[in-house]
Amino acid sequence: MPSLDTSLTFFGIALLLGFSPGPDNLFVLMQSATHGRRAGFCVVLGLCCGLLVHTAAVALGLAAVFAASPAAFTVLKFTGAAYLAYLAWLSWRAPAVAQLTQQVPRMNPWRMLARGFIMNLTNPKVIFFFLAFLPQFVYPGLGPIALQLCWFGFLFILATLLSFGLITCFAAALGERLRRSSAAQRVMHRLTAVVFAGLAIRLALAKA
Repeated sequence: MPSLDTSLTFFGIALLLGFSPGPDNLFVLMQSATHGRRAGFCVVLGLCCGLLVHTAAVALGLAAVFAASPAAFTVLKFTGAAYLAYLAWLSWRAPAVAQLTQQVPRMNPWRMLARGFIMNLTNPKVIFFFLAFLPQFVYPGLGPIALQLCWFGFLFILATLLSFGLITCFAAALGERLRRSSAAQRVMHRLTAVVFAGLAIRLALAKA
């Protein structure tokens, strides 16, 4: 298995990537600010479940097959773009109801987890990133390649949980203040819709 130094180096890089601006953490930020800490953590768990699938795909060699299929890339990216556009539409139409307390309307945790999972799984850029990033830390002489890839995938998910968890706490705390004003809440819904629409367009225009 990889050495401690290699594992710590990989974890540090993964942690920095988790805090770097990108579609996934921006998605977490907006969902947490709009729906609260609990919903935000469910989204993070959903994203990490998607990362589990990507890790398994890379370890089993499926990612290389997928990367060689332009048709699969096109179908997946437009599926993801359509889903983001749907979320943008829902956010734009969401009612603004001022909350007199810090309590937020209860969201279905499974629905929020599914949002994160679908968001991550339908982004073909994630699997290309895993395909390019994880193997750089793998050494054939240290054991089975698949097990090493799984180990680094686990470390990446752990770093994602930590970085996205902190983003969730920050965004949820900010959202608690904004939800006390129906005007601020309306702006937050509109901003969320614009962000989701922007992510949809970005994904639709992505190239392999």
